[in-house]
Amino acid sequence: MSRIIRDPFTYYLPKLDIHGETSDTCIALIKSFIKDNIKLKNPKIIIIHGKGTGTLKKATHNYLKTQKEVKKYYIDGMNDGETIIELDI
Repeated sequence: MSRIIRDPFTYYLPKLDIHGETSDTCIALIKSFIKDNIKLKNPKIIIIHGKGTGTLKKATHNYLKTQKEVKKYYIDGMNDGETIIELDI
């Protein structure tokens, strides 16, 4: 029996899982997710892109670079398949 270790600092943050999506679809989902969380005044959110080939991670980061609502983004220290985003709300 194995225990799942969860980061207590990110466990309750809103998350969007984009596994299995195309690059274009994931951008549309991320755009909508950011809009919704700005309305809800959530200062931090998480995008789960997975590790894989890095295609979704690259597409996600390229999109986030261009968004003025995104104050900062970085890879989760406990899971490099997630990106934590700090919103400018």
